[in-house]
Amino acid sequence: MTATVKGPASYFPSIEKKYGRPIAEWKELIRSSPLTKHMELVNWLKSEHGLGHGHANALVAHTLAEDVR
Repeated sequence: MTATVKGPASYFPSIEKKYGRPIAEWKELIRSSPLTKHMELVNWLKSEHGLGHGHANALVAHTLAEDVR
């Protein structure tokens, strides 16, 4: 039995399908941005890359959480 993916990562398959980029590429974009605050990054992904709010929020939340470790 496979575990159900929960939290921000549950959005990843639909993000890849809808926007045509792998999650690793989105994370690299976020990490290379001069912006550092969560909502700044979310708004940047929405305005510059056309992501919806939920998808942008999931990517930023997951990426920033990884970088804290």
